[in-house]
Amino acid sequence: MFDGATLAQAEDGLEKCFTSLQGHTGGAARDYRILLAMRRPGDGNDSGFVIVGVKNKPKPSRVICTVKGNGVPAGSSSDHGTANSGAAPVRPDKEAIQLYAQLDLAQGHWKLPFHWAGIGSVDDSVTRVTVSYGGRTSRAVLDHGWFAATGTLTRQVTATPHVKGYDADGKLVYDSDRDKDTGRRCPDTGPAAQDLAAPSGDAGDGRQASNRS
Repeated sequence: MFDGATLAQAEDGLEKCFTSLQGHTGGAARDYRILLAMRRPGDGNDSGFVIVGVKNKPKPSRVICTVKGNGVPAGSSSDHGTANSGAAPVRPDKEAIQLYAQLDLAQGHWKLPFHWAGIGSVDDSVTRVTVSYGGRTSRAVLDHGWFAATGTLTRQVTATPHVKGYDADGKLVYDSDRDKDTGRRCPDTGPAAQDLAAPSGDAGDGRQASNRS
């Protein structure tokens, strides 16, 4: 749980999403466990919640559910069977953009401070995952094949979170900057993002462009 969200709110919100979107999600709310719940990003962090539910059987599945402040489900995205597939030992969730970028902008300006989250799946061989965003690094929580990291931005950024994974010996086994399937820029955030872009050689999140090979 993050940013004031409670387990009870998360479970209630997930149940409402499954009820409202019956047929568009896999299984039932009771089949999923809560990986993450936080205030809804993009609306000043004070209008409803976003909940991430996951399950591993009969196949790995993930659902992201948004519930408005009035308790009405606002949308849901799900991934059935592909969440834990792929060659990379760490797989950042492509739908997590709704957790780390403000998609509803006021003239291109993000509302700060901004609470964000990053999620994805991992192989059993991965024992540590870090997520760097806006110049700060958070250690992710690992939960039976899934990871979740949270943090707070104090400035608007243009680059997506930088995810790294390590094995039990501390060896780097995954770097999102070297993953061709992972986007490196947040969506077009308007003129303000261009104004706030870092000087040449900086990605706007504390990473050097030379590291992005």
